[in-house]
Order: sequence, then C-alpha cells, then structure tokens
Amino acid sequence: MTTIAFIGLGIMGAPMAGHLIDAGHDVIGHNLSRPAVDALVARGGRAATDTADAVREADVVITMVPDSPDVEALVEGDAGIYANAKPGTLHIDCSTIRPDVARRVAAAGAERGIRVVDAPVSGGEAGAIERKLSIMVGGAADDVAAARPYLEAVGSTVVHVGPAGAGQTVKAANQLIVAGNIQLLAEALVFLEAHEVDTEAATAVLGGGLAGSTVLDRKAAGMRARTFDPGFRIDLHHKDLGIVTAAAREARVAIPLGAHVAQLVASLRAQGHGGLDHSALLLQVLQLSGRDTP
Repeated sequence: MTTIAFIGLGIMGAPMAGHLIDAGHDVIGHNLSRPAVDALVARGGRAATDTADAVREADVVITMVPDSPDVEALVEGDAGIYANAKPGTLHIDCSTIRPDVARRVAAAGAERGIRVVDAPVSGGEAGAIERKLSIMVGGAADDVAAARPYLEAVGSTVVHVGPAGAGQTVKAANQLIVAGNIQLLAEALVFLEAHEVDTEAATAVLGGGLAGSTVLDRKAAGMRARTFDPGFRIDLHHKDLGIVTAAAREARVAIPLGAHVAQLVASLRAQGHGGLDHSALLLQVLQLSGRDTP
C-alpha cells in the first residue's frame, strides 16, 4: 500500500482517485470544493484540509487540475507541494498544461529532491470511469518506471514518450486530432441529416470502415440526440488548443486545419457554450448551415 495525495477531484480526477483506492492504496484527497472530498472519503479515502496537509505523509502526489497556472500555484510557495513533500516523493502531474511549464515544474521539483513526471491523460470522463485512459508520460526513465503502477491502475495505455514535457507535447497533438475529428463528425452529421439519411445507421457503418474512430464511437449518439452533457468541456478544449497553437508557433510549424478548428471552438465559447461538451461543435455547424439548433 502506498500513501497517495490526490489533488483535483473533478470529472476525471474523482474516478481516477477511486481506482487507486480500489487498488489498495491509501489516498488522501484535496479539492477546491468539499463535496468531491466527501465522496472520496465515502469510497474509502481520507480528507486533507489543504495542499500542505495532503502531501506531508505522501509517497506519491498526483495532480489533476485544469491549467498551467493551477499546477504552478500548487507546486510553488511555502504552502505548495514542493515545500511540504518529503524528499524523494514522486509527483505525477496528470493535468494538461503547456510543455514549457511542465519542464519548469520538473526542474523546480528536482531542486527540492522531488521526482516529477508529466502524465496527461486522454479518454474523457468515460475513459476515467472505465479505467481506459491513454496516458502519455514524460520524464526520466527511472521516475516513469516508478509511476507506472499507479498510472496502470487508472489507464489501459501507458507509454513513456520522452523527457520532461514530452507527455504534454503528445497530449497537445492528441487534442489537435480530437478537435478535428469532432468538427468533421459534426459536419458529416449535418450533411447526412440534410439528405434525410438515417444517421444512426450511417454512423454504424462509418464506424466499421476507415472513418471509424473512438470519437465517432463515443460522441455520435449524443450529437444525434443533441445532448451535450460535459465529458470534456469546450472551455478546457479551448485552453488545450491554445497550448497547441502556441507550441506550433514556437516550433515554426503550420497547423492550418487545427488553427481553424481552434477558432471555431473559441467562437462557440464566446457564444456562452463553454460549459458544454466539446461535441457541441455540432451547434456551430448547424448555425453556419442555417438549420435549427436546440
């Protein structure tokens, strides 16, 4: 049994922390809202009053928070992770943040004797609940090996992709592909509806061919039904596409289709839809096509 501090018990963090409890670990949870901590305690975890309290006893610290500034705020300062964790503690950051920030966090951890890996996850709420997350991991080989048992408790695909920051770079590419897939699925559905095709039958056959994808399997039914309960919010995908476009500019590579989808996501968010699932890109295609929206 390992003592694990889990900070960030949101849509994906909560089921991930629960799986670690199920695997026999002592999980100490901390979250900005108390109900998520209470739910973890009900499942067999323990509650912490703040970040410092969560990490003092921990052998492993896992963070799952929304953005780069959130991670930086957690690790820095007298009340942060690195000032209060034991030397040798393993910090696994499962958040999706900028690659350059991941590298800075790893360097800051090393100065304090903390081993750091960046391990962003893909698979959304369903993947977190079903333990089918794909996890791309950056860091030193020995540290990634130490992190692997905990990552395999929450995901089905765990791959070491390179040094610190590499996990975040691969996650940025993942988010680029996912956004493009959702946008094209939205366009395909509106196209099929305009021709009065049975979209359930159409997506079933498309899923069996080269057009098949996890996006189609997991998102098409909700898009057909016009239900956009958040498994992954537009707000978060907007943030992620900002990471992609900035990193692409830094590397001097062109992502013309990705940049266009990033603008469509930004537009949908500006219209007040940031809290919807990213499959709500369908709403914008309907609007652009002059068709009724819910």
